[in-house]
Amino acid sequence: MSPILPPQLFPASVPLPLWLPLAALLAVALDRAFGEPARWHPLVGFGRLAQALERRANRGGTTPPWRGRLAGILAWGLLILPAVALAVVATPANRLGWAAHALLLYFALGGRALAEHAGRVAADLAAGNLAAAREHVGWMVSRDTRALDASGVARACVESTLENGNDAVFGALFWFALLGGPGALLYRLANTLDAMWGYRNERYRHFGWAAARLDDALNYLPARLTALTYALCGRTRRALACWRAQAPAWDSPNAGPVMAAGAGSLGVALGGAARYHGRVEARPALGEGPPAAAVDIVRAVRLVRRSLALWLTLLCLVGVARA
Repeated sequence: MSPILPPQLFPASVPLPLWLPLAALLAVALDRAFGEPARWHPLVGFGRLAQALERRANRGGTTPPWRGRLAGILAWGLLILPAVALAVVATPANRLGWAAHALLLYFALGGRALAEHAGRVAADLAAGNLAAAREHVGWMVSRDTRALDASGVARACVESTLENGNDAVFGALFWFALLGGPGALLYRLANTLDAMWGYRNERYRHFGWAAARLDDALNYLPARLTALTYALCGRTRRALACWRAQAPAWDSPNAGPVMAAGAGSLGVALGGAARYHGRVEARPALGEGPPAAAVDIVRAVRLVRRSLALWLTLLCLVGVARA
């Protein structure tokens, strides 16, 4: 897949077909080596700005639905469009151009952070420290984790690892492949606003509508490619069967295929009832096999890494073939 940005945005010193895999490899290497910056992460500043704007613009349930949605659309555009425009301007057409695009992708990736969070939960369970496991998995999921048993913690962590494999890795890579660094930035910022505003409670039901729907649209193709990759990197036939049979029953049009295919690929049972904000939700079953355990968290991280290796290999092969 080659980027559709105008060729003049890329340095003449690097052939256009080879630029894409080189920049992607550099960004993934930076993420693997350093992870997310501990200080001065651009997304932290973006999140604070989004919180401040939401407090001023969102009136919760006190305004008509159309006005709440309009406020959410305007807030989304005000936060994201100038940042993406600035990213386009800031990627120079010189020797540093490809590195600038790679840096934008690096800031959009969260692969190492995902692996570290999941690994911490797996280590807690392996050590028999259920209280720590509940606390640490609570950093990854929005459900109530205080009463989960060891299997419930493992299930929540595996689900989050599979879903965030798409959100923190493959979605950003997909839009990078299409639109370069600005595309990766667009995706990550939209995904961040969905995580902040995309709830169905009284406060965000209308204001967060645009953030949730736009994130669904941006994730539609990446989620299905992620599901297909999970299937190819594990128990393929079972993963495809779970995707086809179970994903349509899931609330989220994108999380369903990703988690169903991932659970089938791993051969574990996910889904089922979970408590959110004091209310139990009866979620459909996902996958086939025994309930998730600590070892399955490690297997889920490996599945994400194998899938990433496959994506990078395909990008390199396409680049070499086109060059």
